[in-house]
Amino acid sequence: MIRVVLPHHLRTLARIDGEVRLAVEGPATQRSVLDALEICYPMLRGTIRDHVTHTRRPYVRFFACEKDLSNEPLDAPLPDAVASGAEAFFVVGAIAGG
Repeated sequence: MIRVVLPHHLRTLARIDGEVRLAVEGPATQRSVLDALEICYPMLRGTIRDHVTHTRRPYVRFFACEKDLSNEPLDAPLPDAVASGAEAFFVVGAIAGG
């Protein structure tokens, strides 16, 4: 099971308390995790990645094992600790301002 931690506003939208646990088919990648998340919680479609291109939305970042994975290829394998469920995959809403 893959553990996913979402920001508060997305947990509220999906009516989730705490982290999400997802069964992912095949290798654990950002794409497979986000696909599984959107299948289980269809109200999140379009909030984390674009409806058409499926690219990460601006101001959304992905972290795992204390590393920023936001600019990694979507099909790159996630760290083994995430794939095994020992560590969580974090979706973070970035903050910008000036």
